[in-house]
Amino acid sequence: MLDYTIFILEKVSFNLSLFSKELLKALKILIPSDIIQLRDWFYHFAKDKKELLIFGSYF
Repeated sequence: MLDYTIFILEKVSFNLSLFSKELLKALKILIPSDIIQLRDWFYHFAKDKKELLIFGSYF
């Protein structure tokens, strides 16, 4: 499920609203260990996309 979530987030990263919605959905359905991995992926991914860093507070 984590891989699919990351795939979706990468695809919608052009739209902040969609990204926010998908990230919130992911945080509701993923298990805690997957959320930690998602957080790590997020900070690595957002390093190149500064506009996404506002969603770092979701973790």
